[in-house]
Amino acid sequence: MPTDPAAAAPDGAAFDVGLLAPVAAGTADELADARFADALVTAEAALVRAWGAAGVAPAETVSAVSAALGWRAAGEPCAPGDLPIGRLVSEAVGGGNPVIPLVAVLKERVAEPHRRWVHRGATSQDVLDTALMLLAKRSATALLADLRDTAERLAEFARAHRDEPAAARTLTQHAVPTTVGARATGWLRGVRRAADGLERITAELPAQLAGAGGTLASFASIGGDAAPALPARFAAELGLAAPEGPWHTVRWPVTELGDALVRATDALGVIAADVATLSRTEVGELAEGAGGGSSAMPQKRNPARSVLIRSAAIRAPHLAATLHAAAALAVDERPDGAWHAEWPALRELLRTARGAAARAVELVSGLRVDPAAVQRNLHLTGGLIVAERLSIELAPRIGADRLREIVAAAGAGGDLAELLRAEPALAGIDIDAILDPAGYTGLAARIVDAALAEGAGADPDVTAADPDPDPRTEEPA
Repeated sequence: MPTDPAAAAPDGAAFDVGLLAPVAAGTADELADARFADALVTAEAALVRAWGAAGVAPAETVSAVSAALGWRAAGEPCAPGDLPIGRLVSEAVGGGNPVIPLVAVLKERVAEPHRRWVHRGATSQDVLDTALMLLAKRSATALLADLRDTAERLAEFARAHRDEPAAARTLTQHAVPTTVGARATGWLRGVRRAADGLERITAELPAQLAGAGGTLASFASIGGDAAPALPARFAAELGLAAPEGPWHTVRWPVTELGDALVRATDALGVIAADVATLSRTEVGELAEGAGGGSSAMPQKRNPARSVLIRSAAIRAPHLAATLHAAAALAVDERPDGAWHAEWPALRELLRTARGAAARAVELVSGLRVDPAAVQRNLHLTGGLIVAERLSIELAPRIGADRLREIVAAAGAGGDLAELLRAEPALAGIDIDAILDPAGYTGLAARIVDAALAEGAGADPDVTAADPDPDPRTEEPA
């Protein structure tokens, strides 16, 4: 069976099981030290198999090493059995990485005639970079599934609330009317774009196989004509993309993956921030399906999932910044510390984004709208939310200065509808209709339809003529 995560620390107690990272609860096991150790072993086994596929390593060697290291199938992690992770941790200090002591452990497990093929020609960075990509691909694939699930549920939410008018807010204040569905459409497009970017980079994550100085010299001396094709054979065994060339100090696989993960947490963070704001007691327009409790205040229904997603969105950019700083300092043919700084940063970024996406599925699945609260807030300013419409449609009749006086009077506590009805130049105008926020949502419904059509693979046109225009939006005669 795979290595037990509980054995990850030398004293037998796991150093980090997620007590301080509840956002990732239930999702972080795939990124544990034990899973990374399995990935390292998988890279070592795949290298021997690549030598065999190239016709260089004997078939019996490939079989023996595959069995000893727990090889299962191409693209699947090895199941090497219990690994002495405590030993790997302590001995990694001497060489600066865990691959050096791991090779010694693996050679102990392989029969003597086949040992010379373990780690043959590779350098530690080849194995460690490849293991990171294996770990990243598995985690990012699961993350991507959650992003797609979130998008589907957002589409359903937007469809259900397509025509429900609500107050749009800019700089914290009421602006003009929008719809609940249109707001959700903004969330939807952000998540879809983040998912598309993550899907692209996940498919491009490459194996690393370049030898000590990035020249594949050791492979050429052993494999001759087989050496140029060896990195691609290696990648095929692992289910990773074939590398375009050595990337020991060309760190785009790490930085582009990091950027995609940050875009995902950005998109999810917008949803969480909106939900948290709109679920405030005094606003009350949205509520999570299962609110969190308080240890001291039993009346509270905290937007716990939104809070956790926001924590991820706050942390993720800083983790990605570490990746970029490391990439920019990747000197010579192997970085002196910059490479090492990537490992924990990338894993924590994967963990953070993975958890945020899992919590987003839960959040969106149970998201509820309180129509009464939406309507209450929409009418809170007594019609002033459509002041822009009044400027467009009524100012030409009574003058811009007079309209500003009326709006100011209404803002000071006057009845906007009565102030407008008192204007002789507005006689015959349906004041109630022109003040109805539902009549001034612009193209909100079409924006929702366009987003839904994009998801269905159609060719949307937000500007297409409305076959059934709302008569309240037409300019008064």
